[in-house]
Amino acid sequence: MELLPLPDVAERTGRDIMAVRQLVKDGKVVPVHRDEDHVLCLQADQLDDEGNPVKHLPAVITLLRDARFSDEELLRWLNTADDTLPGTPLQALRENRGTEIKRRAQATGF
Repeated sequence: MELLPLPDVAERTGRDIMAVRQLVKDGKVVPVHRDEDHVLCLQADQLDDEGNPVKHLPAVITLLRDARFSDEELLRWLNTADDTLPGTPLQALRENRGTEIKRRAQATGF
């Protein structure tokens, strides 16, 4: 999993740092603190090729947060391989299989 510090996300996407922070604040992406230095980062796979949040990711984040998932649990869910997909939910979102992932996220809350 490639973790990018927020300033690197800004540089890579052509956004200013405040716009990147707004993505985090608005729940469009899930931040993670890098273990060794506690720098706030984003998993690179949460962004598409244009530097926007992967399609359907914000909706999945909302569904899982409504189910009271912490950010750590949410990231674990997004990145845990599932043989029935196949792959991870985040990979499925990147492959435009959002409907199935949203259904699974919604079912997870019950």
